[in-house]
Amino acid sequence: MTAPVRVLVCDDQALIRTGFATIIGAQPDLEVVGECGDGRSAVDLAARVRPDVVVMDVRMPVLDGIAATRLLAGAGVADPVKVLVVTTFNLDEYVYEALRAGASGFLLKDAPPAQLLQGIRTVASGAALLAPEVTRQLVGRFAARIRPAEEVAETQLAPRELEVLRLIAEGLSNSEIAAALVISQETVKTYVSRILTKLDLRDRVQAVVYAYRRGLVT
Repeated sequence: MTAPVRVLVCDDQALIRTGFATIIGAQPDLEVVGECGDGRSAVDLAARVRPDVVVMDVRMPVLDGIAATRLLAGAGVADPVKVLVVTTFNLDEYVYEALRAGASGFLLKDAPPAQLLQGIRTVASGAALLAPEVTRQLVGRFAARIRPAEEVAETQLAPRELEVLRLIAEGLSNSEIAAALVISQETVKTYVSRILTKLDLRDRVQAVVYAYRRGLVT
């Protein structure tokens, strides 16, 4: 059997923290390996328990979630941990700063439990996740900061790769893209890898931003 995904929950509100832990711990493929109430504790605890995913709040005492994410998953971190930021604050700047700090995904706390669980699984698998309701905010005022001013022209992409990029930006998963284009999921993964390499993008989240900024999706 595949080992369960190890999850660390960090939120300064005990009720929310306990609720998340209860929901996550009830899943056979997920395991809660720690809980804490501030960013500094998250960094210290993660070093000890080595979770696969940290579910991270933004506004917390001692060290906020953005700073903690930077220490856990930011550029230059030797052994980064995947971070899923979950917050009540649907603000462009929080989304941008979280992703810039190295987060693999961003969800709002009012998302249904199933979306939280799927988000953890998505991030654990190595993919990136951006809640649909924050995508348009991200590609607005703060999206321009995700990449340098000089852009790599999407003309470097083959027609099929460009088509896959548009579907990624529309929020489709690999399986949904495969069904839409009548190709295998492995082929989709190959296209995604080529797109990220050609455009010098870190992950699917940056691919979404890129597509919106270039007007490939409206």
